[in-house]
Amino acid sequence: MIKYFSSVSKDLQAMQPNAASAKSLLAYAMAPLYRAINGILIVTVFMIVGLWLSGNGTNAGAFDLARILVPDEARHIVWQNGFGMLDQYQAEAPRPVADKDIAAVIYGKAPFNPHQNSLDTAKQQTVALLMPSVAHAQVKPISHLSDRIPTSKIDPQALDTNLMGSLKNQRTIADFFEKKYNLDRAKIEEYVSNTVLIAKEVNIDPVLLLAVISIESNFNPLIKSPAGAEGLMQVMTIIHQDKYALYGGAADAVKPEVNIRVGAYILKYLIATSGSLRNGLKSYVGSANAEHDGGYTDKVLAERNRLIALCQTGVSNKSTLSGKELRS
Repeated sequence: MIKYFSSVSKDLQAMQPNAASAKSLLAYAMAPLYRAINGILIVTVFMIVGLWLSGNGTNAGAFDLARILVPDEARHIVWQNGFGMLDQYQAEAPRPVADKDIAAVIYGKAPFNPHQNSLDTAKQQTVALLMPSVAHAQVKPISHLSDRIPTSKIDPQALDTNLMGSLKNQRTIADFFEKKYNLDRAKIEEYVSNTVLIAKEVNIDPVLLLAVISIESNFNPLIKSPAGAEGLMQVMTIIHQDKYALYGGAADAVKPEVNIRVGAYILKYLIATSGSLRNGLKSYVGSANAEHDGGYTDKVLAERNRLIALCQTGVSNKSTLSGKELRS
């Protein structure tokens, strides 16, 4: 028996060098695979960083992944101030509005409750806003009326193309109108954010609403026409008193968050009942039964196309951001 165990022990000792040699051969054989995996990981990281830094405004595919993995604001700091500013950025006090609050909840199909604010009635969608605080305003929704208008009745040109879903595009549009009308930056961001928010509520294209506001009031909420049209969207207060009753009466007709809601609903209703975007705009300006509308529809559509081009290119052309060429 002792001889047997001694023999087995010798055999095991003889096998150990063979096992070590096998491990060495396996490691050598796997080395190319490890290098290939490491290479793929490095290339993936560089692609994500490259997409993130490029800031492409298409909101598509890999660009969304790059934005999820790293904050969008950090990209602007890298481009504007260099990589050396990142340490300073981390050491600074936190932003007044947390990034998680930028995603404001928008209206779904919840039953209308006059005692709820915009966030309380929200159920289904989210959107990024330049000024997230507008979503917390104590304003009753008008979605209970706009939802009665079938989407099938709306000209596809008046439906949301999601161009304004990007914060980058919202900044581009805000830059455009700030320069065009010499507006206070905080105010124009408030108006743009309200328009994007309300467009989701009413289910209409925010670019179209911004074009109407631009042509109607030049983003002046206090303007009043001789005929009695008021506010950013120049709504005829006397005619639409029933809608303003939702908001406490005509006294609040010029408040942007109220005026845009009522105007957006009226515009959507007119587009649905008139059969097309052009006819809806013609009705909105009060020329439904007239042969001509004084060029109003063409002005709105031209402004809308200009805003769409800005969103699609993401580049602000200096020749269109200054001087008389900007005025319509």
